[in-house]
Amino acid sequence: GSVAHSLENARLYARLQRTFVETVTAFADAVERRDPYTGGHLHRVVAYSLLLGHALNLADPELERLRLGATLHDIGKIGIPDGVLLKPGPLDPPEAEIMRRHTVDGAAIVARIESLRPLVPIVRSHHERLDGNGYPDGLTAERIPLPARIVAVADTFDAMTTSRPYRRALVAETAAAEIRRVTGSHLCPDVVGAFNRLYDSGRFTTEEGAKLADSLSARLDREYNHW
Repeated sequence: GSVAHSLENARLYARLQRTFVETVTAFADAVERRDPYTGGHLHRVVAYSLLLGHALNLADPELERLRLGATLHDIGKIGIPDGVLLKPGPLDPPEAEIMRRHTVDGAAIVARIESLRPLVPIVRSHHERLDGNGYPDGLTAERIPLPARIVAVADTFDAMTTSRPYRRALVAETAAAEIRRVTGSHLCPDVVGAFNRLYDSGRFTTEEGAKLADSLSARLDREYNHW
């Protein structure tokens, strides 16, 4: 009986884990729907982050944390007023200040849910810059958690390669060049190294990232089900 019992528990745990990931994703999707221009941003950033994390040899538990953190990285935008979030042009300084709050607000939301607490550093710090000119804490270099440095590269690439109401999308080649240009000042050289390897071999695509996400889910399912 005890083997059957632990098997049932493992299956239940795997189901709960899947429900948890689906819930987090649905919540993040709902927030993203407020801004029609960023449609799909979330899923692309998750895909790109997983590609980078995998290229940096992160273990599965770290990749799963990265996946969930990337999913929730902009969750704090739920508190940004429409006038700022949906403004069709660049933000003025007071508006930019309000927009920057999404990192702190997001971290506060995530910190209230015990099982999401390990994601706080990703949500809070994905807009930090290596030179200390990022926000909200002005962290420098290694003080920025690696998963946050990963999401920063994914987020930057996606922001540049998708259109905004006031700016055409850049072609991938231009975006890649810009990422290389801000390496060391804004973005982490290790993460950009992984980006370059993937990009140059044609593997920095959302399709490749989605494949990785599927295989990660399958491995984690087996992990929970192997007892």
